Amino acid sequence: MLAWRPTLSTEALALWASLYFVLAGNVPFWRAVFATGALAGVSGALAAASLLALVFALQAFLFCVLLHGRMARPVLGVLLLAGAAANHYMTAYGVYFDTDMVRNVLHTDAFEARELLTWSLLPALVAYAGLPLLLLARVRLLRRRPARAAVVRLGVMAALALLAAGSALAGFQDLSALMRNHRELRHLITPGNVVVATATVIHGDRAAKGPRRVLGRDAVVAARPLHARPRLLVLVVGETTRAQNWGLNGYARQTTPRLAMSNVINFGDVTACGTSTEVSLPCMFSPDGRAGYDKALLDNSESLLHVLEHAGVHVLWRDNQSGCKGVCTGLEIDTMRATAAGAHCASHGCYDGILLDGLDAAIDRVPGDQVIVLHQLGNHGPAYHARTPLHLRRFRPTCDSDDLGHCSREQVVNSYDNAVLATDDLLADVITLLARRQDRDSALLYVSDHGESLGENGLYLHGLPWAIAPETQKKVPMVAWLSPGLVAARHADLSCLRASATAPASHDQLFHSVLGLFGVRTSLYHSDDDLFSGCST
Repeated sequence: MLAWRPTLSTEALALWASLYFVLAGNVPFWRAVFATGALAGVSGALAAASLLALVFALQAFLFCVLLHGRMARPVLGVLLLAGAAANHYMTAYGVYFDTDMVRNVLHTDAFEARELLTWSLLPALVAYAGLPLLLLARVRLLRRRPARAAVVRLGVMAALALLAAGSALAGFQDLSALMRNHRELRHLITPGNVVVATATVIHGDRAAKGPRRVLGRDAVVAARPLHARPRLLVLVVGETTRAQNWGLNGYARQTTPRLAMSNVINFGDVTACGTSTEVSLPCMFSPDGRAGYDKALLDNSESLLHVLEHAGVHVLWRDNQSGCKGVCTGLEIDTMRATAAGAHCASHGCYDGILLDGLDAAIDRVPGDQVIVLHQLGNHGPAYHARTPLHLRRFRPTCDSDDLGHCSREQVVNSYDNAVLATDDLLADVITLLARRQDRDSALLYVSDHGESLGENGLYLHGLPWAIAPETQKKVPMVAWLSPGLVAARHADLSCLRASATAPASHDQLFHSVLGLFGVRTSLYHSDDDLFSGCST
């Protein structure tokens, strides 16, 4: 082995690398393709051969674009490791590496990243990338004069383009149906999925630089009687809590015991904007809704919170997560992790109870109308066990590992449900705090950003493309509580609100419902999308 030092052109290296990835480095892709049934029978054999040749040609073409000169081996080494890691997470959790997933990876923080870097990743890196990396280290690369190298490279790329076109035509009928009905499969092809999605995200982030869209310059708070108390909304943005495990929604376990005794309004059928925080958070704070979702536009846009500020409502964002994804840019922010210490914090970060530290004082600092957003760590996986203080861990046995593959599904669900109990505890404490404050007409509004998969059909975590994402990732809990003073001031009919809360709702209505609670008048407000407007006079 030590004496073996083959000499290859960069083009030959690209071809060998593509062949390796097609045959050995794309197990999740081929498994998913065969599961569709599209490759069954005699015609399926032709489709399989055509698909194999097509993927080989496209990947080799990509490598010809990426591999050059002295950097060819380091770049290919990185691609081997990236492909191995992607295969591990796709196999272990059933995720797809599309642009949203890569954006989640690039924008995650150290706490979240650490929980995903478990020891189970090491065997996958060795299995998928170990031998190729050893072989790559022994290869000598042939050097050509620049003109000659350019001619050869263009000739190889032209041949690969012809091979790709011919393969697509040979299996056109079957392959076109496969790609039309299962477009998500392209997000399983490594390392092309990682490369293309990363390039798309970087290009999109650069394109987002420019004039910021201003929202609600015309916003004003409707006049109220001089003696009226200031209004206060504590808006709790949950993380990864799914509707199916929400006690108030009829879950077999009572995961919301304190809320059940708190006279809240539970919205039982709520659909999220997306299946990841990167999508849902900007979307739910925008007037555009899921139908009008445009990542580039939202990256350069003000949000609901800025509209409230324009109307004279003070906004404070308190964060126990990885940031507000641009929703609170330019507004007052308390990053709780930055001052993490004390009883609420441990090695995995801080429990959400830290969001209540200093909350009374934050309210006292503002004499007028105010919105305080509490951004939870909530049920963020895979370390569900790290989200719950010991005294709330009622469901056992638990999964006390960051690697869900080391636990039974029962243990995973127990730890997840304990984390829901922690959210119930937080919300009940906020309600208690607001109820004892007689100086404000107050409300609590809680909604999770997206759901989660807990092993159903082999899927874990979240972030699947919307078209194939299960309901567990799309349906989220939502709860409201109104103080007696606010009920009286708005002439709200709680019986009407509880009845209307059984109707389907979505993140799209958050923007208009919050504006309605404060009586904010703006051309952006639509009363038909206000969850409270139909039950007030």
